Amino acid sequence: MDTELARTFLTVVAAGNFVSAAERLHVSQSTVSTRIHALETHLGCVLFVRNKAGTTLTPAGRQFQRHASTLVRTVEQARHDIGIPKGFSGTLAVGGRIGLWEEFLLAWLPLMHKSNPTIAVRAETGLEPEIMSGLIEGRLDIGVMYAPQSRPGLKVEKLFEERLILVSSSPTNEVEPQPGYVYVEWGQEFYARHSACFPNFGGPSLTANVGWLGLQHVLRNGGSGYFPQRIVHPHVQKKALSVVEGAPDFVIPAYVVYPVEHDREVFGNTLEIMHSVANNAIRIKQGAAFQ
Repeated sequence: MDTELARTFLTVVAAGNFVSAAERLHVSQSTVSTRIHALETHLGCVLFVRNKAGTTLTPAGRQFQRHASTLVRTVEQARHDIGIPKGFSGTLAVGGRIGLWEEFLLAWLPLMHKSNPTIAVRAETGLEPEIMSGLIEGRLDIGVMYAPQSRPGLKVEKLFEERLILVSSSPTNEVEPQPGYVYVEWGQEFYARHSACFPNFGGPSLTANVGWLGLQHVLRNGGSGYFPQRIVHPHVQKKALSVVEGAPDFVIPAYVVYPVEHDREVFGNTLEIMHSVANNAIRIKQGAAFQ
């Protein structure tokens, strides 16, 4: 269906009559009438009752109204998502966990722009289910996450290993989680290892599904929690946080996921740059963080 017909229909509904709708659309009244007639013919039903007071929706018209609204919104969203900004040859949609945008993807982004100046990037954040859905549905070109799912047509590559360390807002030698401990949901593997290391842990006062949220809470209100070493490093250097000596570390891998069949002209050397950042900047910072 021509979305212009649906848009005209919604304008008539909002305006209350064909004359006002024509003025809003900057077309003639006969054009509006022709479009509505074409729409009614296509749908096989009458959408409006016309009288001297204006127009009134028929029962079929009321049912079609919500479909017309959805149709127009969907097309507009599609235009926004796939539209290529002026001066660029393509757009690359990249989704990642907030913690992976910090330090890693934000380090990759300027290198990406420098190496591929004609490719625009649309950056998104989300959790694994949202990112995977975006990849499967084609809304995202690349996903960076901790726990990807194996899906036909998608390739999964390991980027680096994230080292999670226990930090606290006050110096402490207590390895066991203390009051104010924030548990971050870093995935099933972290949960299993955390449970094995702390079998007597009764449960946290706060659970966060995003590391950034948990870390901000600890920095503002005090407490402790497991966070990526590369992210808490500046806070430890400023003595806002202390590393809990003797506490076990946990390692979780970070992955990049992308379609096997992809536009190589748009991707360019995107993945190579991402791996380079992972193999150099991340590894160096993690290895030297607290030496």
